[in-house]
Amino acid sequence: MIIHIIQRGETLWNIAERYGISLSEIIAANSLPDPNRLLIGQSLVIPIAFRQHIARAGETLWQIAQKYGVAVGSIVQANHISDPSKINPGMILNIPPRIHTVKPGENLSQISQIYRISVQEIAKANRIQNPDLLYPGTRLTIPFVKPVIDVNAYTIHAGEEGGKEVREAGSFLTYVSPFAYIIREDGGLDAINDTAILQAALTEQVIPMMSITNFTFRDPGSRLAHAILSNTELQDRLLTTIINTMKEKGYRGLNIDFENVFPDDRELYNQFLQRAVDRLHKEGYFVSTALAPKTSAEQKGILYEAHDYAAHGRIADFVILMTYEWGYRLGPPQAISPLNQIKQVLDYAVTVIPRNKIFMGFQVYARDWLLPHVQGQEAETFDMQEAIRRAVQHGAVIQYDRTSQSPFYRYVDEQGRTHEVWFEDARSTRAKFDAVKDYGLRGISYWVLGYPFPQNWVLLEDNFQVRKFRSIH
Repeated sequence: MIIHIIQRGETLWNIAERYGISLSEIIAANSLPDPNRLLIGQSLVIPIAFRQHIARAGETLWQIAQKYGVAVGSIVQANHISDPSKINPGMILNIPPRIHTVKPGENLSQISQIYRISVQEIAKANRIQNPDLLYPGTRLTIPFVKPVIDVNAYTIHAGEEGGKEVREAGSFLTYVSPFAYIIREDGGLDAINDTAILQAALTEQVIPMMSITNFTFRDPGSRLAHAILSNTELQDRLLTTIINTMKEKGYRGLNIDFENVFPDDRELYNQFLQRAVDRLHKEGYFVSTALAPKTSAEQKGILYEAHDYAAHGRIADFVILMTYEWGYRLGPPQAISPLNQIKQVLDYAVTVIPRNKIFMGFQVYARDWLLPHVQGQEAETFDMQEAIRRAVQHGAVIQYDRTSQSPFYRYVDEQGRTHEVWFEDARSTRAKFDAVKDYGLRGISYWVLGYPFPQNWVLLEDNFQVRKFRSIH
C-alpha cells in the first residue's frame, strides 16, 4: 500500500484514476466519514500492491532494490527517475511488487516456495478463489515479505463492550489485556467484569493477559505499592490470588503495571518481580511488565526511578514500553506519541533489554486543546475518525510536524475559540511501524481499544504478519 497526501483541488475521483483503483476501495480502506469532502494535507491509504520507501542518507537505488527483491529498472520506471544515481535523503519512492508469470505445470505451492511467502498471501493478493485453478500465462502479484511480530492491546471497557472491541480487532492481535485488576492492601484484588472479553479472545485466538496495577484515577498508588513490596507475606498472598484468578478465568500470562513507585522501592520492586516470575513460571504462565518511557538509567522522577529497565529486561518474559502521553490531557498541546521522543526511549531500551522482549507502545486516540493553553485545563480526547470529522466541519488544513512525525491542525469554533488538535494518521502510523522494523522489536502494544482508527489496522496488516498461537486452551 502507499500513502497519498491530498493536495489543493484534488478529488477522490482524480486519485482513484491516478492509481487505477475504484472509489469504493479507497473509501473502504480509509473509512472516510465524508468521501465528498477531503482536506488539504489529509493522508489516504491507497490499497494497491506497491510499497513506499523513504530514502536515507547514503542509500543507493541498488541497495533499495535489493531490500525489496525487485529490479532497479522497475523502481526507476515506477517513479519516473531521470538520473538513478541521484537519490536524495527523504525522497519517497514507490516500490512496485514482484510479478510472476505462471509456467505450465506450476502450482501456488511451488511459487510460494520460490518467493518464501505463503500460498494464502499470494491467493489473497491476487483474489484467487480456488488455489488449485491456476492457468499458464497468468501474471501474479507477489506480496512483499512481512516481518512477524506480536501485537498486544489493552482494553478499559468491561463486559460486552470490551468483548465487542476484541472481536472487532481480534484478527490483528496476539494478546489482549483487560485493564486492570487493582491490588488491595491485604494482598487481594478488586475484580473486573472480563468474562465477555475472555470469551471473545478465545473465539479470536487471542491470548488473554491479566493486568494488575496499583493506581486509580483517585490514587497514584505509591503507598499501596510500598505496602505490598515491603511485605513478602502480602506478596505471597497476592501471587496466590493472581494464580487462582488466572486458573479460574483462563488467563495465560500476567502484565504487572506498577506506577508511581517510590524511588527507594526500586530494589523491592525488582525482588517482587523475580518472585512473581518464579511462581508463575512453575504454573506455566508468562510474566510481562509495563515500563515508563525512560531515556537513561539516571532519569529522575517518581514515574521513572523505580522502573529498572535492565532488571525487568532480565527477569520478565517481555516488557511493554509506555511510549505515549507526551501530549498529556492536562498539559500543553503537543504530539501525544512523538516519534523523536519514542526513538530516544528505544535507543536506551535496546542497550539493556533484549530487542525480542520489547513492545513499543502506540496510542490510538486524538486530543483537542483550547488555545491559549491554561495550566490544568483538560484537553478533549476522542478517536481518529472524529479528528477528521472535526477538521472537515471547520475546513481545517492538516499540517505535519516532521520532527515528531505527527499530524495536527487548528480551527476556530462557533464561540470564536481557537483549538489545536494532535492525532495520528497513515503517515505517522507508517513511521512508527518503520521504527518497530528498524529496531527489530518484538512487537506493538496498543493503548487502548475503543477508539476507531481504520487506517492503522489496514497498515498493520500490510506491514506485518501478526503472530497467532493456534492452541490457546
